[in-house]
Amino acid sequence: MLVARDLTKEYRVGDRTLTVLRDVSFSIPQGAFVAVVGPSGSGKTTLLGLLAGLDTPSRGTVLLDDADFGALDEDQRARLRGAKVGFVFQSFQLIPTLTAIENVQVPLELRGDARPAERARELLARVGLADRLHHFPTELSGGEQQRVAIARAFSNDPRILFADEPTGNLDSDTGQRIVELLEQLNRESGATIVLVTHDSALAARAGRVIRLSDGAVVQDSAPMVGAAS
Repeated sequence: MLVARDLTKEYRVGDRTLTVLRDVSFSIPQGAFVAVVGPSGSGKTTLLGLLAGLDTPSRGTVLLDDADFGALDEDQRARLRGAKVGFVFQSFQLIPTLTAIENVQVPLELRGDARPAERARELLARVGLADRLHHFPTELSGGEQQRVAIARAFSNDPRILFADEPTGNLDSDTGQRIVELLEQLNRESGATIVLVTHDSALAARAGRVIRLSDGAVVQDSAPMVGAAS
């Protein structure tokens, strides 16, 4: 389970304090599919970074399976992320000089996996890229690059996958296929998926929508088809 308690994130800008998130609290059970929506500047990406342990809050607590990110040093947070967290970025973040299979192998090799090439091949086949293993990112479409990124994010069998605008750089048809893939992986693996999106159609497919405005939760409910994000 993922728990956020009174999360607040502030930055000093000159002689004033900018509050990006204020007193955000919720819990997400294992296996849920959650969309975080809201206008630009509402704090969505900041919240995702805090939940994933990539950043630390000014105040408040994030618990992942009862482990308190705030009570851990950076090395311990990195180990917890490596064991339980996957992250998919809007910009894919693939290494351009490595092929698809090599990009997926990197985290497996860093973890000391006994069969990184075989595992990477299995993951790429799972996302429909069995015939694109040895292609470089520049030889792949945007949707294919995002599928490589998803395969890489699932390389550690994460308990929870965070996705920041995973369809933001894709056309609508390709974005739809990426969402369907995330739904499939959610069903098959039981991993919790928390994604940030501005796409109301994508949010409507989630089992739960958390809506932010001015850094605060203003709605937390099942999605409404056609609702603006």
